[in-house]
Amino acid sequence: GQKIHDISWKPLLIGKFGDYYDKVNMAWLWARLYVRSFSLGYFEGGFQFFVDVLTTAVESHGAQTHLNAPVERIQPIPDGLQIQVKGAAAETFDRVLFTSSPHLLSRLAPDLSPDYLSGLQQLNSMGAVVLVLALKQPLMADSHTYWLNLPADTPDKTQTDIPFLALVEHTNYIDKAHYGGDHIIYCGDYIKTDHAYFSMSQAEIEELFLAALPKINPNFRRDWVRKSWLFRAPYAQPVPLVNHSQNIPDIRTPLPGLYFASMSQVYPWDRGTNFAVEIGRRAASVISGQ
Repeated sequence: GQKIHDISWKPLLIGKFGDYYDKVNMAWLWARLYVRSFSLGYFEGGFQFFVDVLTTAVESHGAQTHLNAPVERIQPIPDGLQIQVKGAAAETFDRVLFTSSPHLLSRLAPDLSPDYLSGLQQLNSMGAVVLVLALKQPLMADSHTYWLNLPADTPDKTQTDIPFLALVEHTNYIDKAHYGGDHIIYCGDYIKTDHAYFSMSQAEIEELFLAALPKINPNFRRDWVRKSWLFRAPYAQPVPLVNHSQNIPDIRTPLPGLYFASMSQVYPWDRGTNFAVEIGRRAASVISGQ
């Protein structure tokens, strides 16, 4: 009912989707709850280990991996698709699979049809900021609490009692022995790309976030922090509005040889590793013509 919505769901939706909280398609929420279980999986060594293993596997089949090679343009030419990489000579490919955000695709491939470009530009998403802390002491009052979703009453998290959405004590799930004895804490939030968190320095964000931690544990002191890291991503959470299913781009784009597979196309499911694998398999099937 309305009371449960106002007390429980509304603050969480504001925390995740900001200004979009009252426009998000609730089929998304149904799907999020439907596929969830109490079973969690984690790669020992973290997802960097997973990526390293994946890279080794694809390179063993003759693929090449180029890091720190930002693409500036995807352009159709008679022989296929020309990829312009910053600071390097253009290369031509017969097929290209693009896996970043819809807005970035619209910018890098302006030769797409006007209707397809318009559809890409109308897809909304949230960015993310995560402050990772290595603490000398555990933060949670018990050793069992892994994840706290923190309610928000305004999309501007700088104005809330706790200025981020998720507080995760990772080492309450994966033993601290894997991290040199440190207690690993994630302070994460979803925000629009024009939010102040994208322009604030790490020191400013750390000052703001650490000031809230005594509300979780009154004994917390700043000298518990041994080291910290800040990560930001402009494309982290698609925002599925009403009728989103009618606006999902096809994997096969109007440009011959150009394919698109992203988080924005896994609806009604939420972004996550399982659905990245699933859409990856679908994209491979489309590209190979199977």
